[in-house]
Amino acid sequence: MKKCWQYQIIFALVSLGIGGIASIIIRSANDAYYSLNKPPLSPPGWVFPIVWTILYILMGAGAGLAVSAPRNASLKPLAIGSYFIQLAANFFWSILFFKLALYKASFVWLLFLLFLIILMTYFFGRISKWAAVLQIPYILWVIFAGYLNIGIAILN
Repeated sequence: MKKCWQYQIIFALVSLGIGGIASIIIRSANDAYYSLNKPPLSPPGWVFPIVWTILYILMGAGAGLAVSAPRNASLKPLAIGSYFIQLAANFFWSILFFKLALYKASFVWLLFLLFLIILMTYFFGRISKWAAVLQIPYILWVIFAGYLNIGIAILN
């Protein structure tokens, strides 16, 4: 069995890879995003790639901890399955919001994503406390992204 840090690196790279692919797909839509009316507290554009890079690393580190933890082996397939499902939902939210400009639909999708993240965090927590704790910034950021998303939907 690989050491915990090796799993953390592998899953962090998976998360960063999926995020990178989404970033390439939506790159041409970035100019349109900057021209949108945004709600108060909207951060400058340079904040997003920094925050998402950190979140993808934390997400992957949590998955690595969950896979390598010695307890609750029967929950590991659910934990890792929920990791991949929420990662896919995250990927498609970017396309709905940025590429297709479906702001109301992307808000509903974001609520679904939040549910999936909380579910993943629950499964992680049943296996490793720290795997779950690492997801707290992700949950908080997605809640904030929901505020931004609905604000943009209303203002545009």
